[in-house]
Amino acid sequence: MTATTTTPVATAPVRTVRQPSARLRGWATRAPLLPALVFMIVVTQLPFVATLVISFFDWNALYPKARRFTGLDNYRQVLTDADLRHSVWTTVLLTAAVVLVSLVLGLALALLLDRRFRGRGVVRTLLIAPFLIVPVAAALLWKHVLYNPEYGLFNGLLHYVGGPQPDWISNTPLLAVEASLVWQWTPFMMLILLAGLQSRDHEQIEAARVDGASDWQIFRHLTLPHLRRYLELGALLGSIYIVQNFDAVFTITSGGLGTANLPYTVYQSFYQAHENGLASAAGVLVVIGSIVIATFALRVVSSLFREEVARS
Repeated sequence: MTATTTTPVATAPVRTVRQPSARLRGWATRAPLLPALVFMIVVTQLPFVATLVISFFDWNALYPKARRFTGLDNYRQVLTDADLRHSVWTTVLLTAAVVLVSLVLGLALALLLDRRFRGRGVVRTLLIAPFLIVPVAAALLWKHVLYNPEYGLFNGLLHYVGGPQPDWISNTPLLAVEASLVWQWTPFMMLILLAGLQSRDHEQIEAARVDGASDWQIFRHLTLPHLRRYLELGALLGSIYIVQNFDAVFTITSGGLGTANLPYTVYQSFYQAHENGLASAAGVLVVIGSIVIATFALRVVSSLFREEVARS
């Protein structure tokens, strides 16, 4: 018998690969977003900080060397000046009227488009069209094509039936601005509410019909409670945009006849009176109001997402 001997084989040391830390992985994930974040800060936040700083100064562009720090005097003037207070009230009145009327009309159109009928796609496209028009072009359309007392469509129809020939903008200036904004924002409300109608539980509605519920009872006890979040979302988003509206007021009335809202007052203070500090203070108040409304809008959107996830 022969004995066999085995020679030990040398094994290489095992190298342990160090895993990147969670913090490093997190930064690696966020790195592609950093250029966009830097761009957003430079474009939006730095100008707002500059506006905030200027709002504490008495700064007239015609006399740059006479500027001085005044603290909260500009904000006090915005809130106490009669003309500025009137512009704030006009902004609130304009926003509330446009949002409420747009919601009611949008709900009516959404209920119509939720039904099946021939040509529904064409009707939906035509109803969305006003929202896609450039705001200045829409305001010019209403001012010259519809409101003009000499060749406008409204007076043309009244002349055809033997009616009066009113000057719409001079007689009802704020209503003229509100009508143009309602025409433009009703399709936006309609889209939001139509999405809410199409997310209803149709089995629950059919069960209610089987139990003998009428259309009004179904709308009041099932459809309207379901649309509550969508109504809130439409009201908040519409308020954010209409509070900052400038195009319609500038184009239709040029801020005259008591229609100057806060954004138009900022324009007057900055570009016409050259009061940089006062205009900046008014602009900061507009931004603060928009942020407050946007906060509520984001909460409504988050609750809608949570309800959809829970339903699915």
